[in-house]
Amino acid sequence: MELFDERKFRAQLILVGVSMKGLAAKLNINEATLYRKIKNDGSFTREEINIMIDFLHIENPKEIFFAAELAETQVWREE
Repeated sequence: MELFDERKFRAQLILVGVSMKGLAAKLNINEATLYRKIKNDGSFTREEINIMIDFLHIENPKEIFFAAELAETQVWREE
């Protein structure tokens, strides 16, 4: 089960004009570490998620960071 929506995450980066290098710097991690976290189903810490929400102006964090959980909730409600 994937909780992280990489496609929406990357779209948000483009929307606000932030590079991966810039985001890695803001998170105080190496760019390679950022890529690894993205590829590892968004294995970010709570602090990193909070920084990204603010820095990337993410209005609905659940759509990006808890995607599968949200989808399962919607399916359950429809039944």
